[in-house]
Amino acid sequence: MPAPSAPRRVAAVAAAGLAPLALTALAAAPAAAHGSMGDPVSRVSQCHAEGPESPRSQACKAVVAAGGTQALYDWNGVRIGDAGGRHQELIPDGRLCSAGDPQFKGLDLARTDWPTTGVSSGAYTFKYRVTAPHKGTFTVYLTKPGYDPSRPPAWSDLDLSAPVATSTDPVAADGFYTFSGTLPERSGTHVLYAVWQRSDSPEAFYSCSDVSFGGGSGAVAAAPAPRAETPSAAQLAEAAGLSTIENHGHGDQDHRTTADPAAPASAAATDGPNEVKAAAGDAVNLAETGGGSRTAYLAVGGAAALALGAAAMFASVRRRALGGR
Repeated sequence: MPAPSAPRRVAAVAAAGLAPLALTALAAAPAAAHGSMGDPVSRVSQCHAEGPESPRSQACKAVVAAGGTQALYDWNGVRIGDAGGRHQELIPDGRLCSAGDPQFKGLDLARTDWPTTGVSSGAYTFKYRVTAPHKGTFTVYLTKPGYDPSRPPAWSDLDLSAPVATSTDPVAADGFYTFSGTLPERSGTHVLYAVWQRSDSPEAFYSCSDVSFGGGSGAVAAAPAPRAETPSAAQLAEAAGLSTIENHGHGDQDHRTTADPAAPASAAATDGPNEVKAAAGDAVNLAETGGGSRTAYLAVGGAAALALGAAAMFASVRRRALGGR
């Protein structure tokens, strides 16, 4: 049999190279799970809601002065990629709200005027704003009686033996994970500290939410803290393009974490090629990460697009090869 011609060799190489490329895209896409506490609203979400470029509260102005506006655009990225449950080991006292990340250092500022969410003891429904569904466990802690809100929380300030809420694999709906907990008797201003530990990856997310039980406890602000507010879906979508988090806020810049469901459907329509790539990668772990049917369609569509592209290029090269005999 005669040796294949140069064009035939090119066609063979193209076919051999493009098919694995499609599969590689499926396997190598970054994780898409991000979020922060939405109710009671976290500090970073509150400042995002006020507007990264011109926040209204003095506390959020101080966050921008300390670390710039980018931290607020990256509101869903207060995380440690390889936490694996080692939260106290990796996060120093006084840096819980930033998870020890210098980008978010403004969240650790010792202030008594952080916007607060009014709460009372008893049953409470927590709402965690999530970028994409993902399996894992949420644990929410509250500072102990007598906590001094004029200093950033330390691990010893949290009642670690009695979390106020714990939930494993809640179902995401309308952009939130919703789960129930119970707030104990407290007075004055306190901090709720939420830890979201993924179960399919060592990655974990963290947030501080300032709450007011009424009454007086610890240091008192010179003026009442402003009322907290949660950013709307429209605000989040409008600012998503300015995020530095991979795939416009829907990835995590960490190759060690696993692929999982893609961004919400609206992002797939606006974020361009990066979102198509993410959707293809999401097919790998779709079954075990709890993605919805819409995510499945995006993942299958991304994989199909890659496969069709490879087939079209192979056919084109083969036609040129046959015509050049």
